Amino acid sequence: MDKIENTIQETIAKAKAGSQIAFSNLLDTFWNDVYGFQLKRTENENDAEDITVQTFSKAFDKLSTYNSAYEFKTWLITISKNIHIDLVRKRKRSVLDSWGGNEAVKKVLDDAPTAEDRLITEQNLATLLQHIKQLKPHYQEVINLRFFNELSYAAIATELNEPINNVKVKLLRAKKLLAEVINKKA
Repeated sequence: MDKIENTIQETIAKAKAGSQIAFSNLLDTFWNDVYGFQLKRTENENDAEDITVQTFSKAFDKLSTYNSAYEFKTWLITISKNIHIDLVRKRKRSVLDSWGGNEAVKKVLDDAPTAEDRLITEQNLATLLQHIKQLKPHYQEVINLRFFNELSYAAIATELNEPINNVKVKLLRAKKLLAEVINKKA
């Protein structure tokens, strides 16, 4: 193993031990590789970015399953490729479903939310906001900027005066913590 590979393996070991700095280093080191790979596959910046974020989220959640006999970059690219395949399959299913004859017409006619639908949506939103308020303020802020203000990662980085990769890691962490809060309440 060469010196760079040793450093990567040491960083992975630290990340497995829970070091946020190690996670951040891995994200910084491999973000462009995964994003570039997806950009070539999808030819769409938004899809490439979303798939890349999902890739790192899944990889970090499953880091304990990583086998050091393989290159970390190859492992990430494989995860990324599988996420893209799932996305394509899901889109194909949704297109086929929407062409289902009478069902498609019924969906268009029944698209307007009923009063009950609006009430349920408002209640779910209120519950979600209560869950978000349980997070630390900096996580609340990044979630609000991304999902409620619908800002891009670059716009959030500008708003917070932080590097874009920090914003991505912070958002990944915020979503993971929010999921834990929601699961505790369920």
